[in-house]
Amino acid sequence: MTGKMINLTIDETPIQVPEGTRLIHAAEKLGINIPRLCYHPNLSLEGACRVCVVQVKGFNHFLTACSQEVWEGMDVQTNSPEIRQARRDIVELLLDNHPMDCQTCDRDGNCELQKQAYRLGVRERLFAGERKHYPVEDSSQSVVRTPEKCILCGRCVRVCSEVQGVSNLSQQGRGFHTVVGPANLSNMDDSVCIQCGQCVAVCPTAAFLEKDHTERVWEVLAMPRDKKHVVVQIAPAIRATMGEAFGLPMGTPVTGKIVTALRRMGFDVVFDTNFGADLTIVEEANEFLNRMQTGENLPLLTSCSPGWVSFMERFYPEMIPHASTCKSPMQMLSALIKTFYAKKKNLDPKDIYVVGIMPCVAKKFEAARPEHAMEDGTPYTDAVLTTRELAWMIKSYGIDFVNLPDGEFDRPLGISSGAADIFGATGGVMEAALRTAAVKLTGEELGPLVFNEVRGVTGLKEATLRINGMDVNIAVSNGLTNAKHILDAVKEGGKQYHLIELMACPGGCIMGGGQPYPPLDHDPLDPETARLRAKALYDIDDKKQLRRSHENPAIEHLYEEFLGEVNGEKAHHLLHTHYEASMPRGIR
Repeated sequence: MTGKMINLTIDETPIQVPEGTRLIHAAEKLGINIPRLCYHPNLSLEGACRVCVVQVKGFNHFLTACSQEVWEGMDVQTNSPEIRQARRDIVELLLDNHPMDCQTCDRDGNCELQKQAYRLGVRERLFAGERKHYPVEDSSQSVVRTPEKCILCGRCVRVCSEVQGVSNLSQQGRGFHTVVGPANLSNMDDSVCIQCGQCVAVCPTAAFLEKDHTERVWEVLAMPRDKKHVVVQIAPAIRATMGEAFGLPMGTPVTGKIVTALRRMGFDVVFDTNFGADLTIVEEANEFLNRMQTGENLPLLTSCSPGWVSFMERFYPEMIPHASTCKSPMQMLSALIKTFYAKKKNLDPKDIYVVGIMPCVAKKFEAARPEHAMEDGTPYTDAVLTTRELAWMIKSYGIDFVNLPDGEFDRPLGISSGAADIFGATGGVMEAALRTAAVKLTGEELGPLVFNEVRGVTGLKEATLRINGMDVNIAVSNGLTNAKHILDAVKEGGKQYHLIELMACPGGCIMGGGQPYPPLDHDPLDPETARLRAKALYDIDDKKQLRRSHENPAIEHLYEEFLGEVNGEKAHHLLHTHYEASMPRGIR
């Protein structure tokens, strides 16, 4: 936009807005919300659904408010009888080619098509005739595609290409037979899908959903306790977002309420993935310092985000030697539950069922990877529930979540530092690693706790830190289009980085593909949403007495009693993994 101001009239009301303003935004300044379906403020303009059409004086056809820029003297009508009828006709046509299953749809009550139908007064299906028929495509470990619910808004296509840089989805076919899917409409697991679930986050109609794990969890919770010992762990980001599903203000921490809810649902033990995050930092910081000393395979790339790992394996396999070999916090903790914890409780690992509560759709895919299984093939993590799935289960159980008392995690795998809490925000893994690495480099326990250089929801951040007389070049990336910029710079031999944090989802785990759907008319990629959720995690960190991962006494005890040396043989066997250029597809 330029500094020039434009005068126009909308619904007979004069208004002045900057040159370059889209008509849909100009109307909002007057309190006029023009309906939209394909429009998304953080994606390119599509102009496909035509629900936002308006009348402009001097034109004998309607214009789309989402794509049309204002001009001097423009005279607009947004709500005439003709406009209302045109919009209703469009939505009626969409509905008549849409499944009649609103009451059983995952998006019921939070569906943008449903909302526009109500808003525009659509009360019956008027058009009979052929309707599209496509099978549900559920080959993927993480993402289910239901083409019959697709309204061809193009949001999934754009987020996959513009935000994630994967370009796995496209519109194929023509006219009535147009459908969205991977190339040649192959199965998702046979495509370049990285399982991040951002298509799920932006889809307005549940044409994309996460793979359901709720039924398997209900089943195991109903088993006699002498058959299965059910253990659950919750990721850092969950405590900053779960409250939204129950009407609490965005960014309300609800850690204790989640713990209590899980106990009431019947889980035998509630552990904290934060313990695994602290353990990750201890192992990864040591790995980083070793590489700094030898100069080999720098920069070190973080490996906590399974969507990013999948992206690396598919698009940047030459960077695999740079990736940390540390498992994610979820997989570290699951491995300890079925080894260390099982031994302490004299339990057969096969009798332990581990459930992860994660913000990340790709965690379902990660849990099924063959390298994350015991020698007999038993997975360390048996099921993964997204934030959305757990919220539904809590409601289904009849638990009054908002009024629950605060519970506490079980020990010893429930003790954590504030450094672990901030894992859920972009830059959090980097800051946690720097808190420990700075102490190791300087030998001073009073090293910095807060690294503002890596905070904030900006997609790409770079800094040079001076630690113990040494320049440490760091970068933080979220959203994989941003990762491409960093990785290409590394490959081209530009700036020499030492440590790079990469997260698949924009904003990090707090904006993961499995997080609660925001209210209707609220952008699922809104940076303000990310900021509020991140603030909740930083507030938790600020209030904790333990702020550095290596200071966690339960971690120290774990090494003394069970693991031995940091980065030692046993730690490597249980806590580290490997990555491959050609990822196996269709893991079952």
